[in-house]
Amino acid sequence: MATYGSRHPTAFNRGGASTSATQNTFTTPAFTGSTKTQQQREQQRIERERAAQAEQQRMEQAGQNQLAELSEEQREEINEAFALFDLDKDNYIDYHELKVAMKALGFDLPKSEILSILQTHGIQVTPPTTNPKAPLASTSKGSQQQQQAYPTPPRLLLPLQAFQTLMASRILARDPREEILRAFDLFDEGGKGKISLQDLRRVARELGEGLQEEELVAMIEEFDMDGDNAISREEFVGICLG
Repeated sequence: MATYGSRHPTAFNRGGASTSATQNTFTTPAFTGSTKTQQQREQQRIERERAAQAEQQRMEQAGQNQLAELSEEQREEINEAFALFDLDKDNYIDYHELKVAMKALGFDLPKSEILSILQTHGIQVTPPTTNPKAPLASTSKGSQQQQQAYPTPPRLLLPLQAFQTLMASRILARDPREEILRAFDLFDEGGKGKISLQDLRRVARELGEGLQEEELVAMIEEFDMDGDNAISREEFVGICLG
């Protein structure tokens, strides 16, 4: 006797085809959607990297423009400050070196600002992992475990180019009066608030200037407006601003 399946073989085939189609309907779009999501994320990552590179190039160009606005003497001061405190001469400085280098240029910043500069403009460097307490040579399993080094936390270092850009920006933004008063403090030994004839003698000697006593006295007399035989802060500012 023929069964329903034998009389209607296409019923099962159609049913099977329908089931397969149903499975494809639910699985294929999900796979396609996941692929599209990955592609979108990859595209977003590439766009972020391009934007970061463009911003870095813009900052570098701006930094070069600012450096060009400085005098040759100011550029030399920046490079000398960096070289002086770059103790290992690798063209990178860490937190402590950056702090004293900026202070040498007249920028005495608090710890929070120094850290902010490093986090924004620095690069992260992981020192080589070492364990000085571990034995130099051993074959036992216990000794091998002792030789396993502990991970060293990464350090933030500032490269020379970033230091030049940052210092150029700060120097250009500095009030000229502040620069003049900083120079005044170099003359005014002991913080008297005045530059005396003795101060002029000392500075002339340190700079190797062979000025005669009469010339130094004449300088004091020319710019001493209140007749106290010294040059005050305001008198010094007036001389420099002309």
